[in-house]
Amino acid sequence: RQAEAWGDGNGEHSRASGVWLNGVHPKRTEGADVRAGTTADQIAATKLGQDTPLPSLEISLENSFVVGNCDNGYSCVYTNTIAWRSPTTPLPMEHNPRVVFERLFGEGGTTTERLTRLREDRSILDAVREDMVRLERKLGAQDRFRVDQYLDAVREIERRIQRVEVQSDEAELPENLARPVGIPESFNDHARLMFDLQALAFQADITRVFTFLIGREQSAQSYPEIGVPDAHHATSHHQLDPGKLEQYAKINTYHVDLLSGFLQRLHTTPDGDGSLLDHSLILYGGGISDGDQHSHIDLPLILAGGGAGQLQGGRHVRYPTDTPMTNLLLAMLDKAGVVHADQFGDSTGRLDLQPLNV
Repeated sequence: RQAEAWGDGNGEHSRASGVWLNGVHPKRTEGADVRAGTTADQIAATKLGQDTPLPSLEISLENSFVVGNCDNGYSCVYTNTIAWRSPTTPLPMEHNPRVVFERLFGEGGTTTERLTRLREDRSILDAVREDMVRLERKLGAQDRFRVDQYLDAVREIERRIQRVEVQSDEAELPENLARPVGIPESFNDHARLMFDLQALAFQADITRVFTFLIGREQSAQSYPEIGVPDAHHATSHHQLDPGKLEQYAKINTYHVDLLSGFLQRLHTTPDGDGSLLDHSLILYGGGISDGDQHSHIDLPLILAGGGAGQLQGGRHVRYPTDTPMTNLLLAMLDKAGVVHADQFGDSTGRLDLQPLNV
């Protein structure tokens, strides 16, 4: 509902992604004064990310270098990302596998080299901390407060480095993780590599929250590998043309097949008394249900994973048309153990994930 125009005119694509995980109508602006809402993934990260080196990970398959007016007076920020740390802080989505790899595992070529680098970083932080403590003795109250803030930040970095060291020692990962050289030319290789990196991040418990933008709104991505030479966005405006409908169906099927490969990997990776998939909640979907009409109702969604025994899968469920998606997000936060307020975005309650109308 929050993706509707509300008197703002066109801009359906920006609103579709801007509202996707927060249920807050985004501010129409071309400038830097963007505003939307804190997204559910970042709310989850405040709780689930307390004990992991990275609170969350935001990745994509398209770059976020586009700036200015992307959609009828809406800033490109709204289509560059679907993750917002705060109503005014959109998070960049990283599309380069090499950058993602180094963020997860460090810059060394082998596990031993990466651990050595982490320990060097920690020793540098130790030296900085000692210097700041000596300096603090010479400062007034206000300056000491600022130094204390800085030292708190240093301690947080140290704490995360120590977690990475412990987890790198304990995680059952390949000894020589191959560092990607950059962005693969093939979309298929790029997508599968990014999914594999995410699975490794879960396996090593480097992060427990991730947001993956497979295709941005108004995407010009084509898919020659599956026989679709036209851009994704162009096929979505099919006007019931049989040829475009066929291409559009191929793209959607292909995307879900990529998701299936990721879920299968989680399913075959042991975790505690089950698998990573058993202990995960994975939401897949988009903010427009009908590209021809730019409709934001009856969104087709996939909710996968066992939620640690809290979710029954293998079902197709239809909810009332006027059900806000934020009702689902609120229910997911509950099942993830994230205590949140009764209201989230435009929610009207918590979605019953075990309904009878299957």
